[in-house]
Amino acid sequence: MRRRLAPTAAVAAVLTVLLLAGCTAGQSASTGEPGGVVEEVAPDAPQSVEGGDAAADADADADADADADSVITTGSMAITVDDPIASAEAAADIADSSGGRVDSRNETPGTQTQTPSARLTLRIPADELDAVVAELRELGTVTSVSMDSTNVSAQRRDLDARIEALTASVDRLRELLGTATSIADLIAIESELTTRQAELDSLTLQRDALVDQVDYSTLGVELVTEAQAPAAVPGDFWSGLAAGWGALVVFGAWLSVAIGVLLPWLLAAAVIAAIVVGIVLLSSRRRRTRRADAAASVAPQATAPANPAPPVTPPHDRAPEA
Repeated sequence: MRRRLAPTAAVAAVLTVLLLAGCTAGQSASTGEPGGVVEEVAPDAPQSVEGGDAAADADADADADADADSVITTGSMAITVDDPIASAEAAADIADSSGGRVDSRNETPGTQTQTPSARLTLRIPADELDAVVAELRELGTVTSVSMDSTNVSAQRRDLDARIEALTASVDRLRELLGTATSIADLIAIESELTTRQAELDSLTLQRDALVDQVDYSTLGVELVTEAQAPAAVPGDFWSGLAAGWGALVVFGAWLSVAIGVLLPWLLAAAVIAAIVVGIVLLSSRRRRTRRADAAASVAPQATAPANPAPPVTPPHDRAPEA
């Protein structure tokens, strides 16, 4: 029993140390202390010369990326063009030639009731954004441009440190899994390994998404025709007067159209209202006539007595008795 319990106690002690080290590493990574990260670095595995060179180059690139500032740039452009559909194709070609891609593309062909337009969401390499914006300006007349940058260097360094610490913990748990001698140890190690691996995968996905946003700037492009382009703001009295007169003319045209649309409905409503009023007046007249006839038939009966008494003959007018 002592020989079986000794490995179990040793494994439990190692697991406790790993849990405490992992918690310390997570806290140190979140607070930016380098001590926790250094303690969780796993021993280097033996590699070949070529593999070592590749790993060294990858580490050098990672260090260079970590030292540089991580900035997420997003922007939008509104361009007035003659043919939005053709210009959307040209904008997509510009994005492809710069090494970027098109995340979304919406086109509205021109019809009798609407003018053509197009909207694109481009992902452009950060170092090629200025050149792409310059090429897009040549498609037509730019009416608006906006750019916004957000520095996420601290967030990226925090994710890198946490991923490095969790990777070291996962490697140690895998080594410990191979030395386990009991089912209880295997269950405990596999449970902890599953938890750490899931957390590592989640942090890796977050870091990859953040890196993609840093490496590829997001640029929204809206392509419209002259009819859809926003009107210029008047800068003096005469331009304001012209703008007001134009607005009045447009309002008059819109009002005439609205009246033309509502006129048939108003006429139909007037006819229905006249019919309803006629029915109400006719019914009221009938009621008044009935009341008048009833009152006339009741008046003579009220003046005549109900039971008239017989006439009384005076005594001297009686005939003599035989």
